[in-house]
Amino acid sequence: MPERVAKALIGFGKLFAAVTLILVLVVLIRTWTLKAHTDDVFRCSNISADFIPLTEVRLENFRRSLRFQTVTKDRQVYDRDQLAQLVKFIIQAYPTVHSSPLVAYEVIANYSLLYKVQGSNTSLTPYLLASHLDVVPAPDKGWDAPPFSADILDDFIYARGTIDDKQGVMGILEAVEFLLSNGFKPRRTFYIAFGHDEEGHGVDGAFNIAETLKSQGLTKLEFVSDEGLTIINGLVPGLTRPVGLLGTSEKGQVLLRLRVRGQPGHSSMPPKESTIGILAQAVRRLELNPQPSMFGRGPEHHMFEHLAPKMTQPLRLVMSNLWLFGPIVSWYLSKAPTTNAIIRTVTAVTMFNAGIKNNVIPSEATAVVNHRIHPAQTVQEVIDIDRALIDDDRVEIEVMSSMEPHPQAPSDEDSFGYHVIKDSIREVFPEVVVAPGLMFANTDTRFYLQFTHNVYRFSPTFMQPTDVARVHGLNERISKKNYEQAINFYEHLILHADAPGLLPYHNHDEV
Repeated sequence: MPERVAKALIGFGKLFAAVTLILVLVVLIRTWTLKAHTDDVFRCSNISADFIPLTEVRLENFRRSLRFQTVTKDRQVYDRDQLAQLVKFIIQAYPTVHSSPLVAYEVIANYSLLYKVQGSNTSLTPYLLASHLDVVPAPDKGWDAPPFSADILDDFIYARGTIDDKQGVMGILEAVEFLLSNGFKPRRTFYIAFGHDEEGHGVDGAFNIAETLKSQGLTKLEFVSDEGLTIINGLVPGLTRPVGLLGTSEKGQVLLRLRVRGQPGHSSMPPKESTIGILAQAVRRLELNPQPSMFGRGPEHHMFEHLAPKMTQPLRLVMSNLWLFGPIVSWYLSKAPTTNAIIRTVTAVTMFNAGIKNNVIPSEATAVVNHRIHPAQTVQEVIDIDRALIDDDRVEIEVMSSMEPHPQAPSDEDSFGYHVIKDSIREVFPEVVVAPGLMFANTDTRFYLQFTHNVYRFSPTFMQPTDVARVHGLNERISKKNYEQAINFYEHLILHADAPGLLPYHNHDEV
């Protein structure tokens, strides 16, 4: 080997070794120094002066609210009589809230409730707490207790709405009733909004609440807190503690109708390609070619970085260095449907229709494709990718309905709303690791985005992985202890939000 070549190889080897060493050092340093901004908090306990115990009266208020069958079946299809009765009960059950000179309330669109709790410092931007009064239908069969009985079995309250979302409604009301009864006078004004048709897209309830707020001159909110992600134990590999995810965005969605038209005919003389065959190929292309991974461009990146310092090795090293291991993590997450939905826009073919008789060539075939859109994409970008994948002008693409993904709310060290909610979670659930997350389902928050992009989605529900199926499913339930925690969570949230701002913070090694 010529001497010049040998020297070049030695030089390259030294350079490679130096670069590798530097890379290893960067990875190790980041692994051990990356931390999430975490304030010092005081654990909420039953000996705290501001602790709200679950008395028999508070428990019975909750159980009575669950017995109202405020079912929403579809858009603008809900039980008006039951909603009216629930609203009447709420007004009677919380006399301080509904008689305090600090509180103005009104019934919106016949069944929704809007409250304004006046603060003393008008220079502080108000915030909004939201939940909803309605529930999804519940079958009579398959439950361990009747779905609207609010029966208690082994310290769990069974009823539709225990998780979604009468715990939010009643928890907020109990917290405000307690605070006002004990002389609390807020500095920061806040609103409370209870829509009555969230399960029917909120077109009557939250929509009109937002319109009312706008007509009253409200232009800006500091933040919005609504139902959303929960606390789940055993959710994340590498973590031995429960995880509380705070939704900082919601996926959008678009429903597409694919249509292929042709000439009808007899099955004895079929064409070379049928409408069914052409459409089936188009659908197959969409299923075989998923939308691109958006890993690193949405809340999932912040979620893993916030969780990384609490993880065991080697996951801590990997998640602390997504700048290097991001493609590997993305590939791994794409393998399971539950984690694949975190990193990309998902594609679900939900309907396929064609044919009228077994011996007639159909003149038309249609399919419906449901996309849940990652926050890093737009509706139009998803449609354009579909069109390119199908690559067949015979397949018509019609937009049936669409909604853009929500903007991503901040979760950095300066995010007032995020840290108010995070600290409240940690005080009431001290064992929980809190991180930002992505909400797959949709809430009433879309109507409040006109007032702020600082929208956070969290429900103070403690769940095991097997409990997830209870939401909108059979045997929805919440423990008495957990409902007590929910009441205290909302109390702490209100107290923390009353501060003029966050304490100064300057450690830029933290996320």
